[in-house]
Amino acid sequence: MSAGASRILVVLLAVLSAAACSGTKVTTQSFPQAGRYQVHKIAIIPFETMATPQVSEGSGPSFPVPPGVRRTDSVLSFPPTIDQPAQRTHLVPPGAGDKITDLMWEKLKNKPGLQVLAPQEAVRASRELSGGAASAGSIPAHHIAQRLRADAALTGKVLVYQERVGSRLGADPPAAVGFELKLVAPDGTVLWEGNYYEKQRPMTEDLLGFVQRYGTFVTAEELAAYGATELADDFPFGAAGERK
Repeated sequence: MSAGASRILVVLLAVLSAAACSGTKVTTQSFPQAGRYQVHKIAIIPFETMATPQVSEGSGPSFPVPPGVRRTDSVLSFPPTIDQPAQRTHLVPPGAGDKITDLMWEKLKNKPGLQVLAPQEAVRASRELSGGAASAGSIPAHHIAQRLRADAALTGKVLVYQERVGSRLGADPPAAVGFELKLVAPDGTVLWEGNYYEKQRPMTEDLLGFVQRYGTFVTAEELAAYGATELADDFPFGAAGERK
């Protein structure tokens, strides 16, 4: 390899590395009070699937929603886009919540120093608390954490889950996935929040993402798996993610 080519390669790697460290697809926040809690055992509550229509076109980490649509209450929620009118809408598939719940469980249970209860445990606890009359999502997260004697409970909401229309060589629209997580202590204190949103873009708009996907258009499930991995890596508890 020539000296000129080597310099170009070094610059490209530096650009990709910087983009990887400063990407906006994943946003997390640990709250100041989280430092007072020791979290070694967590319960995962099956994630809620947004039931209202979502706009299938958006730009960057923000996405618009139709007027009157219920939005998330997360402090890290994505702001509505106001510079372009809402056009096409779609419903998040009913099974998207369970799919991303399982992805997060698989990623988090492999973190050393962290015991992660299966989502079915939270379902069982919610039935016991309600006498069998309620789903896990209708019982406050901290009550489920108390019931399971967990240090915290992880809840989530799937806001966008749009499958690509096309193939790996080209898609219109491409896949888009967005979901949020919230970690709640048994006393109701919110310890941590995380958000992931990505709509796959062509190389001219997202060079790093295009390289990460090996130059192909991936499925919604593949995007969701990427988001779950990134959020699990940023999760502030467990031996591999002890609080700094």
